[in-house]
Parts: sequence; structure tokens; C-alpha cells
Amino acid sequence: MLLLISPVNTQEAREAIAGGADIIDVKNPREGSLGANFPWVINNIRKITPITMQVSATLGDVPFKPGTVSLAAVGAVVSGADYIKVGLYGTKNYQEALEVMKNVVKATRELNSDVLVVASGYADAERIGAVDPMEIPKIAADSGADLAMVDTAIKDGSTLFDFMDENEIDHFTEEIHNYGLKSALAGSVKEEQLSILAKLGCDVVGVRGAACIGGDRDVGSIKRERVAKLKEIIVNL
Repeated sequence: MLLLISPVNTQEAREAIAGGADIIDVKNPREGSLGANFPWVINNIRKITPITMQVSATLGDVPFKPGTVSLAAVGAVVSGADYIKVGLYGTKNYQEALEVMKNVVKATRELNSDVLVVASGYADAERIGAVDPMEIPKIAADSGADLAMVDTAIKDGSTLFDFMDENEIDHFTEEIHNYGLKSALAGSVKEEQLSILAKLGCDVVGVRGAACIGGDRDVGSIKRERVAKLKEIIVNL
């Protein structure tokens, strides 16, 4: 299981790198769960990240505007991202989500066929009227994406496990693996939940709060010792 850490700036990125993160995921929590950061921030973080370490960029909690989202994907690729994460926030069903993702995949592949595309749904989709998270594996596969992910949209202290039980998470990962793709799981994941996610077949675990001193994703700042602790847990699973 790979450890994805989500810094908001170069200072936090350096901490995540020093702590041993596998993927540096550039995001902006001020704009939402999968809020997009600025192109120059992605570019600057790519410049300081070792070539052997991949950089991910979130496109935002996106609306049902396939053209707008596709253009954002191009910006993230040009800025140096190796992973493109699309938060399917404003898509209400399979068909809308598929239309967004197919166009993101097309835009991305035409620029760089090596970039990995992530279709991300929300475990608490009912709270925001978004597409059912259990449809995300099929959306990822049918659109040509590489990973299917679930996160939580509303960061109020609830975790992934408050909205999806272990059987549902197991079904999610099994389905995406059956498509030959990989799974990514996030949503205020706690240190003690890492072993459960690994057992359930998670390929990439996304963390911000647990990597911050005090465990607060909004007020706290990512610290290398917290990242190193998370990495140690995963290595020893």
C-alpha cells in the first residue's frame, strides 16, 4: 500500500518528502476536500520532489462541466503532475460522471500517456447529492482512468468508515481490482485505520490530517515525523 500525503505548499512538501511519502499530492483544502491548488504551486513542488517520487494534483471538487474540467486537467499535466485526481462532486449519476471522466482522460492522454488519472467519488455522497461512490469503479474503468478513489466531501471529523463499512470498502476494492485497476482510499483516515485498509485491498491511502501535528488538516501543518510514523506502520503491515 502506497502512502499519499497532501501538502498545500513547498514547505509541507519538503516535510512529506523527508518523511518518506510515496506520492506527493498537491491540493488546496480551502477550496474543498479535493480543492485545486495553483499551477505554479504544483510546478514548484514537482521541481523539489525527487524524480523517483510521483506528484499528484487534485483538479478540485468539480462541477458537471466536462470542458472546464478537461482544461483543468491539461493545466495540471503541464504543471508537472504524474497523477490527476478528479473529485466528482457536481456529477449526480453514472452518466454525468462518465462524461466528465472520459473527457479528462482524453485531454490527459493527448498530452502525456504516462500520466495516471484518478476518478474520485465521495463516501458521503448523499450529503452533497453526488454520484454513488459504489459506481466509481465502473466509471473509472469505462472512462479509461487508472484508479478509483473514495474520499469524504465534508471534513467535519467524520471518517471514511462513518459512511462505508468494511464490507462496502472490500467490495469497492475488489470490483476495481477485477477491472484491472487500482484503488485509492481517503477520508480523514486515522493512524489506527491503516491496517484495516491494507487488509481490505487498498493500493493507495490518502492522508493529510493524520500527517499534521495535532491531527488537524486545516490548522495543523504536515511534519516529517508524523509522515515517517505513518510510513513505518505501512511498511510493517
